[in-house]
Amino acid sequence: MEISDSGGVTMPTENGGADLDTLRHRKPRSDSSEASPSDAGAPAELRDGVDSAVNDAQGTANLAGENEIRESGGGGGGGGGEADLRYTYRPSVPAHRRVRESPLSSDAIFKQSHAGLFNLCVVVLVAVNSRLIIENLMKYGWLIRTDFWFSSTSLRDWPLFMCCLSLSIFPLAAFTVEKLVLQKFISEPVVIFLHVIITMTEVFYPVYVTLRCDSAFLSGVTLMLLTCIVWLKLVSYAHTNYDIRTLANSADKANPEVSYYVSLKSLAYFMLAPTLCYQPSYPRSPCIRKGWVARQFAKLVIFTGFMGFIIEQYINPIVRNSKHPLKGDLLYGIERVLKLSVPNLYVWLCMFYCFFHLWLNILAELLCFGDREFYKDWWNAKSVGDYWRMWNTPVHKWMVRHVYFPCLRRNIPKVPAIIIAFLVSAVFHELCIAVPCGLFKLWAFLGIMFQVPLVFITNYLQERFGSMVGNMIFWFTFCIFGQPMCVLLYYHDLMNRKGTMS
Repeated sequence: MEISDSGGVTMPTENGGADLDTLRHRKPRSDSSEASPSDAGAPAELRDGVDSAVNDAQGTANLAGENEIRESGGGGGGGGGEADLRYTYRPSVPAHRRVRESPLSSDAIFKQSHAGLFNLCVVVLVAVNSRLIIENLMKYGWLIRTDFWFSSTSLRDWPLFMCCLSLSIFPLAAFTVEKLVLQKFISEPVVIFLHVIITMTEVFYPVYVTLRCDSAFLSGVTLMLLTCIVWLKLVSYAHTNYDIRTLANSADKANPEVSYYVSLKSLAYFMLAPTLCYQPSYPRSPCIRKGWVARQFAKLVIFTGFMGFIIEQYINPIVRNSKHPLKGDLLYGIERVLKLSVPNLYVWLCMFYCFFHLWLNILAELLCFGDREFYKDWWNAKSVGDYWRMWNTPVHKWMVRHVYFPCLRRNIPKVPAIIIAFLVSAVFHELCIAVPCGLFKLWAFLGIMFQVPLVFITNYLQERFGSMVGNMIFWFTFCIFGQPMCVLLYYHDLMNRKGTMS
């Protein structure tokens, strides 16, 4: 092995070692027949593969000088291991070649893999919370009620169950309207009017049933969530078909292959699919993995039980033993909110994992639904706006498709369009919480609308000071100030309402 001005150089790899035989490079010659025997025996791809090391090796060759260093073992193949030890990382080889950042610096932290730190956090969380769970059980005992999942009083919620089943009438009504307009029986203004009546009735009917029945909070929330999902799907179905009809009837078609047709099968698939945006066909997966579905369902049961354990063992006692956060001592209210923040965060993360990852993926697998990007890495959100774009992809796509861009096409400025999108979201958040509670204090509505100034504030801070500031503000409002405060406010208002009624 030679290191000279006419031969090659040995450079250490990024992993700390260099294979002298692999990194040998020889200058090309005009006559290939004059190549040495060692060159003749080397594969072409080996010779070409080390060409990329030449540029970095030039500086080392200059440092090495003009004198030749030859292997005592002779040929290219003999004594390779000993040669590696003798000639790897010679003192003349530069140890620092380019500008680099520390892995935890602000410029490089989001470019690194943190799998090891994630595993460490999991181990620490399991150890710490296991001790806290044991301490809680030793101090307070088993607080979970036997009728947590089902009791004899749950039978009074049968009107809500029947209301859930009757929601299927509204997609059939929307399909009938589309079928009539396809056959030219009704005009376009009549179609719009009928769709408005169908969607509004679909919302007010469950609200009326929930308010009339003194049902459990969990049953009411389930019905209202299902109502909101069906409403969003109906709006998307009507809006998309309207746009398809417009394109199909226009003289200058953007896509000549667009044709308007109505299929009951496609509507039924859309109503069951884990998406809120209608289209005649979707990307499909090839088959159903039954074993995978069974494993995900087992995880769903486990994490749902863990979520119920935290609610009954931790959150309920904290909330019951607390005062109204806006009607008492300020320091006491802050202490209650901080104490509630950790178990509330665990419940929210379990809910997110159970619904957006487990349940939606199970549903997609059973329906062979191909696009399964139900969320993005919202935990890395650099601003509040990034969080709302990434944590709930189906709702975000619906908002962009049916609210935000339609506002822009009607020459509404960007900022008012964003406010309108948050306004729609705030109304449905309030419906999902206020209707089951039977009170309208607008805490959820105000909490969502409070996100609008936070979007612009965190965007400004991100541009001015970097991404970590916006991410920290997002986690603070998400974990401490937002959800725990809303839980306390709604609980005490609900208890005051029940006390007044009694």
